[in-house]
Amino acid sequence: MEALEHWVVMISDLIWGGNWGDKRLFPMGPIAIILLGTGLYFMVRLGARPLRRLGPAISEVWAGRKGNGDPNQITPWQALSTALSGQVGTGNLAGVATAITLGGPGAIFWMWITAFFGMALAFAESSLAIKYREKDEYGRINGGPMYYIKNGLGKKWIWLGVLFAIGTIFSALATGGMVQANSITQTVVRSAEASGLPLPAWGVGLILSVLTFAVIIGGIKSIGSVAGKVVPVMAALYVGVAFIVLLMNAPQIPGAFWLIISSAFGLQEAAGGATGYLVLAAMRAGIARGLFSNEAGQGSAPIAHAAAQTKNPTVQGEIAMIGVFIDTLIICTMTALVILTTTGTWITADGATTTHIWEAADLQASAITNEAYSLAFPGGGIFVSICLALFAFTTIIGWSYYAEQAITYLVGEWATHPIRFIWIGVIFVGAIAQVKLVWMFGDLANASMAFPNLIAILALSGVVMAMHRRNGDPDTEDGDSVMLGTDGNPYQEPTSAPAE
Repeated sequence: MEALEHWVVMISDLIWGGNWGDKRLFPMGPIAIILLGTGLYFMVRLGARPLRRLGPAISEVWAGRKGNGDPNQITPWQALSTALSGQVGTGNLAGVATAITLGGPGAIFWMWITAFFGMALAFAESSLAIKYREKDEYGRINGGPMYYIKNGLGKKWIWLGVLFAIGTIFSALATGGMVQANSITQTVVRSAEASGLPLPAWGVGLILSVLTFAVIIGGIKSIGSVAGKVVPVMAALYVGVAFIVLLMNAPQIPGAFWLIISSAFGLQEAAGGATGYLVLAAMRAGIARGLFSNEAGQGSAPIAHAAAQTKNPTVQGEIAMIGVFIDTLIICTMTALVILTTTGTWITADGATTTHIWEAADLQASAITNEAYSLAFPGGGIFVSICLALFAFTTIIGWSYYAEQAITYLVGEWATHPIRFIWIGVIFVGAIAQVKLVWMFGDLANASMAFPNLIAILALSGVVMAMHRRNGDPDTEDGDSVMLGTDGNPYQEPTSAPAE
């Protein structure tokens, strides 16, 4: 087991960090370079559409609360909420603290840059998901990278879709299911013990499994309905409380922004001769954590957006951009500012005291966000624990659909219902098991999704540009797509609905 862990860590460090053991082979991880480069490519070719259309895209999200009434699809609002359920998670809380710990405050600037280019990736992949989605004989909608590979690139590329689907299953089991269930269980058990009401892990796992089953048994309609209600409230509550904390620390905010910018470019360290190293550290940490948080380019969010009640690919592509904006540029930024403006007394690495929590050596990165809110107001730590539990639960229900779509693609429609029952078992096992190795595999699984997806959207970039040029104004009907059948031809309604 130790040998397996060793090799998993080595390969993961190479992909995400550019390291092989103690040797640095690349300035940053290859996956980070490819993702950022692809995002830059689409941002330039789209003429900075994510910036130009940000305002109208927000209006489209609000208008997307109402769909076209198709009983087998969800509204654009619910599709965005389902995608956000997977995007907004522990990375928005603990992940931000980890980025600051590893790369300093400047890492937050590079998280912003990653989100900026990630919005272009989100537009490309989700537009393709609408254009090339399928409807099966039962009226169910199937979509995502494996389907735009199949219908957009042709049969000779089927292997790429298979790789993506396999990566999706592993990623769902690891970071989307077992790890999230374990995080919720540990949070609830610790909180119960602190209150003098100990709870067994199996009891928490059982309750979590029942709640998950109640949501996912109804498929994407049920998941979209719950996500459409819970995710916006969850995000608004967190942002609202963070905003209040920042009002309490208002004098510190300008200094926090200056610290982010100056650290990103090594302005404060220039005199010390360590500028290059510190800037690279900030870039590596910020880009890696940013990509982990918003999932742009990974290919997960397009699976949810493919189920939206819309015929216009670019409209849903613009709605998908807002998911990245909310995840990183709003929620992660609020977390970072709370951490950077929190003051107190801690021990630094050299034994001295400091007033800034992000410099504390006696706190693990995962505990910094919790400690920051605990100092801000009574019960702040409990608030963070509740947010972590909610974020993790919505991630579980969102990724259950991604796993369902991947398995359906690989083995057929018959697997749609069985996978929902299997998922419940995965959640229970994750709640009570040690998931250290599973978490390590999660980084590799995420990369196994991103590589096939990026190859596909680059190969289909001409299609993306054609939709962009033809439908520069999404209020027109020129960009409407035709629903495809499982044979790749336009879908024909059956004369009689077959029994499931």
